[in-house]
Amino acid sequence: MLQVANLSKDYPTPRGALAVLSDVSFSLAPGDAAAIMGPSGSGKSSLLYLLGALEPPTSGTVTLDGQDPFRLPAAAVAAFRNRSVGFVFQDHCLLPQCTVLENVLIPTLVACTPRSVSAKCDHAPGGDGDAMSRARMLIEQVGLSTRIDHRPGELSGGERQRVAIARALVREPRLLLCDEPTGNLDRAPAGNVASLLKDLHRQQQTILIVVTHSAELASNFSIRFELVDGRLHRT
Repeated sequence: MLQVANLSKDYPTPRGALAVLSDVSFSLAPGDAAAIMGPSGSGKSSLLYLLGALEPPTSGTVTLDGQDPFRLPAAAVAAFRNRSVGFVFQDHCLLPQCTVLENVLIPTLVACTPRSVSAKCDHAPGGDGDAMSRARMLIEQVGLSTRIDHRPGELSGGERQRVAIARALVREPRLLLCDEPTGNLDRAPAGNVASLLKDLHRQQQTILIVVTHSAELASNFSIRFELVDGRLHRT
């Protein structure tokens, strides 16, 4: 269960604190999928960063299955984020020197330094057998088994975003956060990515939250919110 209570976020400016989010509260259960809409600058991405423990709130709480990541030491917050939260961004953020398989495996290599991760990308990927099996399974589920040894520069935009989805799910997170996942895609590949997200969410019963400008994408979700003046309203 994801529970958000009285969440607020301010950013300092020369003219004083800028309130981006104010008193946001909601809850979602495993299997729930929600879309959050709002104009540019409304705080959608900031909310996602707070939910994913990338930034601390100014006030309020975020708990996932009863655990508040902001009460953990810094190293434990990073471990919580890696194990419990998956991220899909508008820009796929794949490592260009790594193959599809290696990119999907990256979250399983958190104990490695950037140099050792790069070294693994230049040779056979490491990781335990379970991680490797799950990565291959996800790559097949996103329809890229024939592209498993290709690098991002050899893939289309839609294919790169499908790799990013597989990467986000490789650690079996309880919470999947997507920031404009179809924003850089044309209509046909955007529809394919949206369908894929829904299918994988339904299979894995994660909590799925998508922030988007697209009313078409948001219409796929039974739970819809809108951010207006820093406040979240269910529509």
